[in-house]
Amino acid sequence: MNAFVHKTLVVQLRAGGTDRCSVLAHLSYDADDPFAVTAVFAYDGQALARWRLDREMLSDGLHRAVGVGDVRLRPVSVGMWRELRMEFLGDVRPDGGRQRALVSAWAPAVAAFLRDTHELVPPGQEEFRADDVLAEILSTG
Repeated sequence: MNAFVHKTLVVQLRAGGTDRCSVLAHLSYDADDPFAVTAVFAYDGQALARWRLDREMLSDGLHRAVGVGDVRLRPVSVGMWRELRMEFLGDVRPDGGRQRALVSAWAPAVAAFLRDTHELVPPGQEEFRADDVLAEILSTG
């Protein structure tokens, strides 16, 4: 059984007051880290950013606004078009402002990715292997 799910999407990125531009979003899920989804945003073969997202929050963001702090998600519908808007806030700048990136993804594609992760590890059946984590920490110390 494959313990990984991967999907590449074309998404729209707006950052630093620029217009939207198309970038790739590589979404990945590893059953050994069942609560997280990794999103790597890339353009022209270069990784722009890498974020670890909570899988449940990503799923909830398809239906309602969620998130506080550095990651905020919300659904947006324009006619028949449904998208997931993901807002990422960066470190505080010296002037007190923050870097901000807004990513818009086609919601049905994100939902299909999440369905694949749910087939691998159904919601509510995630396990945190504390003993494995502690053993790894102690072995590197």
